[in-house]
Amino acid sequence: MAKDKDKKYRSSDWYNSKSHRRDTFVHRGWMRNQGHPNHLFDGRPVIGICNTWSELTPCNGHFREIAESVRRGVYEAGGFPLEFPVFSASESNLRPTAMLFRNLASMDVEEAIRGNPMDGVVLLMGCDKTTPSLLMGAASVDLPTIGVSGGPMLNGHHRGEILGSGTGVWKLDADLNAGVITEEDFVEAEISMSRSKGNCMTMGTASTMGSMVESLGMSLPGNAAIPAVDARRYALAYMSGKRIVEMVKENLVMSKIVTKKSFENAIKVNGAIGGSTNAVIHLAAIAGRMEIDLSLDDWEKCGKEIPTMVNLQPSGKYLMEDFYYAGGVPVVIKRLLEKGLLSKDALTVNGKTINENNIDAKCWNDDVIKTYEDPLTKDGGIKILRGNIAPNGAILKPSAASPHLMQHTGRAVVFESVEEFHTKIHDPNLDVDENCILVLKNCGPKGYPGMAEVGNMILPQKVLKKGVRDMIRISDARMSGTAFGTVILHTAPEAAVKGPLAAVQNGDEISVDVKNGKMELLVSSETIEKRLKEYNPVLPEVTGGYQKLYVDHVMQADKGADLDFLVGRRGSVVKRHSH
Repeated sequence: MAKDKDKKYRSSDWYNSKSHRRDTFVHRGWMRNQGHPNHLFDGRPVIGICNTWSELTPCNGHFREIAESVRRGVYEAGGFPLEFPVFSASESNLRPTAMLFRNLASMDVEEAIRGNPMDGVVLLMGCDKTTPSLLMGAASVDLPTIGVSGGPMLNGHHRGEILGSGTGVWKLDADLNAGVITEEDFVEAEISMSRSKGNCMTMGTASTMGSMVESLGMSLPGNAAIPAVDARRYALAYMSGKRIVEMVKENLVMSKIVTKKSFENAIKVNGAIGGSTNAVIHLAAIAGRMEIDLSLDDWEKCGKEIPTMVNLQPSGKYLMEDFYYAGGVPVVIKRLLEKGLLSKDALTVNGKTINENNIDAKCWNDDVIKTYEDPLTKDGGIKILRGNIAPNGAILKPSAASPHLMQHTGRAVVFESVEEFHTKIHDPNLDVDENCILVLKNCGPKGYPGMAEVGNMILPQKVLKKGVRDMIRISDARMSGTAFGTVILHTAPEAAVKGPLAAVQNGDEISVDVKNGKMELLVSSETIEKRLKEYNPVLPEVTGGYQKLYVDHVMQADKGADLDFLVGRRGSVVKRHSH
């Protein structure tokens, strides 16, 4: 095949092939009906703008404007931008849980990128599952890729106080259940909370994953915290559009940027920001697509002794708008770099190292981003717990938990399903007090299915009315990144596959020792084995379709809950079709 300039980019196979003129005629000819002039098909880089805009995904409802900013940047740099939609998993609307569809969305992303004439791609993501699903799909193709987050909402303000999305909901819901506030108070707070475009402005999963994109090196510096309605969000999108054209010319593909060192950096940043527990499962899935070995042991090793410096809800008191004004993720990265805790030579999408991008960052508010020496929580990050009911691990977020429950032994109050939980939790005859440990089963990847965010179980009314707002809760489920409490999650293997969590029964004693990473059911191994043999999991009714594909192939939480056949890089080569 001729070595001419027309073969410089991948898209030339579609639009400039000399040896397959009929294909070129079809591909290029049909594109002209949108009014694209001749010079856009002259062999310049074609940039895909992968858009998760949807009116049913309110966090991403402003992405049309962000896409337009990206488009202008691509044009300025001499590229040809083409926007395309992909499945948008809405955290707030999608039932039974958005997590069920993260892997489906990643399949859409992967095949759309591979099967279309693009040389590089800009990922527009914001709502919780849209960020990992886009990164997972793009990783399996491995073209030059850059991420642009949608940004958080402005701070909520309610009755003279700031109100954080998600975190405020859990507190208000507890107050409503306890009879402290009325339904009218609740609705008024709801309106005050969601007052601008953007995703949750707490350090929930959306903001955490935006921070992970930045710390992995997959976005321009400052991406995570700029509010959605701030003009600087659109300037960053514009500059990302410019940069992706340069990345294509440099052949700076995703696998050259994201390495094991990048993941280790991200784990440490997650600890420092008080990031969501959901980052554990999403980073594992992204690493699996990139064929990088990332396990819970890496979280234990890298997260050890990382203090939580960012004073944001649900761990602290401020919100993402304040975080941005204080300096954002660059300040956190700088403070970790100064302590020698990050791999300073890790590459980022702008071609510079993480050290070069962030070492001169300035902090404008040390109460929002606290110093390493005077942190919000000395031992932050994600704690990994193991024991006879979690041989493959479970996780807890110390910065959002109650110190007095970090070492505790309590009587188990067991719920075999989330339906049973909702039926019984407020029953005045439920034998429970604040010293008990609530245990929820069959809510893991296969059991729900989709591993719903039900692990932060509401407390019984009889306990709430005493003024108690936290108890130890153990499950194979996840919890919202905006939630708080002493909540042990992702217990693996899950009860639905007869993992030992299934053996816990009402009245059993459970010992939790967070400092030493232990969680033990205080019964004999013989008893556990006998109970598991007799156990009948509460399994979901699945009649077919994607849900059956998911249940048949989903892996456990410690493996990222990806589908087993999606793991790995399949590359960008695709067969030419014949007309």
